[in-house]
Amino acid sequence: MENTMRMIDLHCDTLLNCYRDGQCELLDNPGHISLRKMKEGGALAQFFAIYISRNEMKTMDPYEIFQEVYKVYQIELEKNKDLILPAYCAADIQKNIELNKMSALLSIEDGVVLSDQMERVEEFYQKGVRLLTLTWNFENTIGFPCSKDEKAHQMGLKPFGIHVVEEMNRLGMLIDVSHLSEGGFYDVAKYSKKPFVASHSCARALCNHQRNLTDEQLKTLGEKGGVVGVNFCASFLKEGASRSMIDDIVAHTVYMADKAGVESIGFGSDFDGIDDELEMKDYSGYLMLLNALSKHFKAVELDKICNGNAMRIIKDCL
Repeated sequence: MENTMRMIDLHCDTLLNCYRDGQCELLDNPGHISLRKMKEGGALAQFFAIYISRNEMKTMDPYEIFQEVYKVYQIELEKNKDLILPAYCAADIQKNIELNKMSALLSIEDGVVLSDQMERVEEFYQKGVRLLTLTWNFENTIGFPCSKDEKAHQMGLKPFGIHVVEEMNRLGMLIDVSHLSEGGFYDVAKYSKKPFVASHSCARALCNHQRNLTDEQLKTLGEKGGVVGVNFCASFLKEGASRSMIDDIVAHTVYMADKAGVESIGFGSDFDGIDDELEMKDYSGYLMLLNALSKHFKAVELDKICNGNAMRIIKDCL
């Protein structure tokens, strides 16, 4: 694989920014992710989330939000097919590499968009969605979000949520447990016949935030062949932090590789969903991060973290 194309990032919120600002284009914009910044940072593939935002939900139905942001995604890919092409499986990514093009994979953040309509899972699959984050920070028909309240945090998937997991397995979609309650996490581990991901989460032992995974969760995710994408948000990296520092990202990556296994670690930057200042500034700063990580991982391990682990789970599940 070319050294200039090596990063697979499991989560960003860039599409919503493009939707909200009609002038914001994927090619070049002031956010964390643009195609120019991706190229500079060595992007191989990016999972672009359609985030079902509570702000938009004040005036729009979740399904309508998906449809509107989906239109933006289609328009931006069509405009920029000289640089990036859609991908639906590992073979597509490989084909795009051979064409010297980056790959775009589509995801949805928050299963609230399903309502209680199972047929929507297949509808979204047919539209190209290959990853679904089961919950965001609120209860939905699938299950419950992570919580500071320990009793609430242990609540599991609802019956509909268990069926969603089974349907995603059947179709070939990545099940994402970021934002999900701990009880829901273990239900996914129990009911999913395929590996699953925590697309943008960090280690609870290093930063006691309800969004982060415990040592036992990391171990379980590793045993199931899953992948966790290290999140670059300051509040997930260090308690009380307002600036995202490379050393803190490195600390979580090293720790999580120890608990889950180096074969289960990737990146899920949460770019364009982070309000804090980042030491690495934006996607182009991935090169700085890799330089820092190279002091802790052998080249073959770093390749797994950058893209190999994500490619494996894409092959396993899609």
